[in-house]
Amino acid sequence: MEPKRGSLAGKVAIVTGGGRGIGRAIVRRLSADGAHVLTCGRNGRPSDLPASVAWVQADIASRDGAATIVGTTREHFGTPAILVNNAGIQLEKTVMETSDDDWDLVMGVNCRGTFNMCREVLPLMTESGGSIVNIGSISGNVSDPRMAVYNASKAFVHGLTRSIAIDHGPRVRCNAVSPGWIMTAMASDGFALARDPERAREDAIARHAVGRLGEPDDIANAVAWLVSDQASFATGQCFVFDGGLTAASPLQPGLF
Repeated sequence: MEPKRGSLAGKVAIVTGGGRGIGRAIVRRLSADGAHVLTCGRNGRPSDLPASVAWVQADIASRDGAATIVGTTREHFGTPAILVNNAGIQLEKTVMETSDDDWDLVMGVNCRGTFNMCREVLPLMTESGGSIVNIGSISGNVSDPRMAVYNASKAFVHGLTRSIAIDHGPRVRCNAVSPGWIMTAMASDGFALARDPERAREDAIARHAVGRLGEPDDIANAVAWLVSDQASFATGQCFVFDGGLTAASPLQPGLF
């Protein structure tokens, strides 16, 4: 169920990686629902980010960077009641192809960055209450080819989500949203790797029970519900939003 507009009025939210794609859609949706939102990235503030949204240039892979994000949020808006760990890096390599630098980059953002942000907000949320949503992936449940470290990083996010819910409830709810194929620059880059990108895209659509690929707003709507009071009984769960992609048998209906 979609939250009513204004259902997050006055709440303070941090969204990592809100400069584009899914993160930007989440920022836009939480702001529309009345939240005071701060987002962040490793580069400068995007020129088209709404003026009402605060921005911090920081690297969540660094504990100091995470502390700066949370500290700036408190200075601007007050104690955060919502954390959405959206920032992530995708890498198309097998285990044998993955260098130490590749490992440090992907695990640094996807795993350590998510951990750092949670560790910074949990002391505050255990006092005043709060909700954390980690953006996982269907790749944490089923492995995409040539994405070994990325797949492993998202499995970590799912496990961390459950641990936080168990260790820090009832004051803190923690859930994960696991997107499937969402039409962002990252997805477009994935299709571009195929021998025939257009055919790959058509095949991907055919594998979705809903008959389309996902949009960033599909994930933003899910996050908005999870951080609202309407989802007060949901915690420790990894919700898959993939249009039915992983529900299907490998035997596709169109072939029989």
